[in-house]
Amino acid sequence: AWAGLEINTLSILPLIAKSHHPRAIEAATKYFMTQATASALVLFSSMTNAWHTGQWDITQMTHTTSCLILTSAIAMKLGMVPFHFWFPEVLQGSPIITGLILSTIMKLPPIALLYMTSHSLNPTLLTLMAIMSAALGGWMGLNQTQIRKILAFSSISHLGWMAIIIPFSPKLTMLNFYLYVLMTSAIFLTMNTVKVLKLSTLMTSWTKAPALNTMLLLTLLSLAGLPPLTGFLPKWLIIQELTKQNMAPTAIIISLLSLLGLFFYLRLAYCATITLPPHTTNHMKQWHTYKPTSTLIAISIVMSIMLLPISPMIPT
Repeated sequence: AWAGLEINTLSILPLIAKSHHPRAIEAATKYFMTQATASALVLFSSMTNAWHTGQWDITQMTHTTSCLILTSAIAMKLGMVPFHFWFPEVLQGSPIITGLILSTIMKLPPIALLYMTSHSLNPTLLTLMAIMSAALGGWMGLNQTQIRKILAFSSISHLGWMAIIIPFSPKLTMLNFYLYVLMTSAIFLTMNTVKVLKLSTLMTSWTKAPALNTMLLLTLLSLAGLPPLTGFLPKWLIIQELTKQNMAPTAIIISLLSLLGLFFYLRLAYCATITLPPHTTNHMKQWHTYKPTSTLIAISIVMSIMLLPISPMIPT
């Protein structure tokens, strides 16, 4: 597991630093430092467990201290509160496609570790970190104007939803992760197509691809978790499971905290579709000469919007 995490970290570093911009180099350095620390903590927790119990198997961790260290290490890998400071900075310093990889594929190994060790992790610590992630992810994203930073804070608040349910239903965490990857990929690919990095340029992007912008509105609302879109599905199932576990107050708190996220998704959606930039002259609109949208974006956007009806097929 440790070797896999190390290979994973080292393989993304050239992609972050390839533009040779000072901010990209800074992002790569920050990413390397945090991931190396987290990997060292993973190794340290397994060594502590082996020292006390003689067991190296990651799925049979019984020593309390090593479980706590492992939880912290995975949280640092993922960018959960209170180890979240590196993630918005790294995402802001990376190109959009590298940002997409960082937000989706690079989260898979730590989530897989979390899934494998879910029964031995400390539920109180996880719940506390999850609520803090949902709160800070929503709260700190409110005043951002850079789209990559907004998506980074959105990722932190989604991690809160994933972490809160892992001790009770690891399958739901994986479902939430897959749907999050799907919706985030759709948004990053759309941003890459219309070449948008901040809110002020998002306002003028409707001339480039009006149909894509309209679908972006729905995908953002889906990421916010509004019914009847796909993003509502994991939130609904998680709230249901938390209520079954007699954690209704926790479910209420995390649901209310997701309203913070809804605000900045609505802001993005408003800038993308409803605002018109001043001084629109009568020039030829760009969509006549614009290249067609790729099939991948089309499929991911449709799936990001229309998967709610499959909910009866999901075994809970």
